[in-house]
Parts: sequence; C-alpha cells; structure tokens
Amino acid sequence: MKIAIGCDEAAYRLKVEIMKHLDELGIEYDDFGAGEGDVVLYPDVAEAVAVAVAEGKYQRAILTCGTGIGMCITANKVPGIRAAVCYDVFSTERSRKSNDAQIMCLGERVIGVELAKSLIDVWFKCEFAGGGSAPKVKRINEIDAKYNKR
Repeated sequence: MKIAIGCDEAAYRLKVEIMKHLDELGIEYDDFGAGEGDVVLYPDVAEAVAVAVAEGKYQRAILTCGTGIGMCITANKVPGIRAAVCYDVFSTERSRKSNDAQIMCLGERVIGVELAKSLIDVWFKCEFAGGGSAPKVKRINEIDAKYNKR
C-alpha cells in the first residue's frame, strides 16, 4: 500500500517522525508538504491529499496540523472522502472499522510522537468491518453524492 502524507508548518516535526515510522513499517508514501520552514495554508495541503485519495491514487492518507481538526474539515469537503481526527485507540479503530475512513488526521499540539506512532499502527491494522456499519457508510456516500455533483 502506498499512502499520501501532508502537514502544515504546525505539524512538520510530527510529519517527519511519522515518515520515519512509515519507513520502519515498510509503508511507501508520497509527501505533499509542508517542508521544513515552509508556511502553508493547511486547507491547500488537505485538499491536494484528499483529491489524490478520491481519485484512487492512494488508498489512505495521513494529515497533520496543530490539532488535526482543520485538516479533517477540509479533507471532508472533497467528494468521496471520509476523514477522521484520531486521538486515542478507540477513535482510531472506529474510524476504520465503523466509518471506513481513508484519511487519518492527527494534531501535533494534541498528541505526542509515540502516541501518534501507536495510533498509526492501529489504523493500518484495522479494516472496514461492514456489518451494521455498512448501511451507515452507504448512507454517508449517498448524502455526499447528493450535495457534491461531480
């Protein structure tokens, strides 16, 4: 699996640590920025990553900013995307198992590096469980299509 990763300047350090962790896990990635010293608008990074995922270029992605919230809000504006802020093991598991989220959003100012790495491990081990959640995700997709005509 090859993923996309992106950050703003508030989470550059976290992104670097995550990329090292992905290297250790053998997970390939493309970096959508920001680079060291860059000042970027997180919506631009989130949009680029979310579009790449929506177009099928990547199965999953990780976005980081100060809290993860802004990246998540922006990514979810792209049709077909389900992004989730992940801040503990339970929310991380549910983002995949119940909601089939393709994009994980993390906040450097909210969680530490070691917790981020642990959550990434959990996120990559989890798959969509279907079952009772399948009709809910289907309905999310229907609502998405209703308001986002491509």
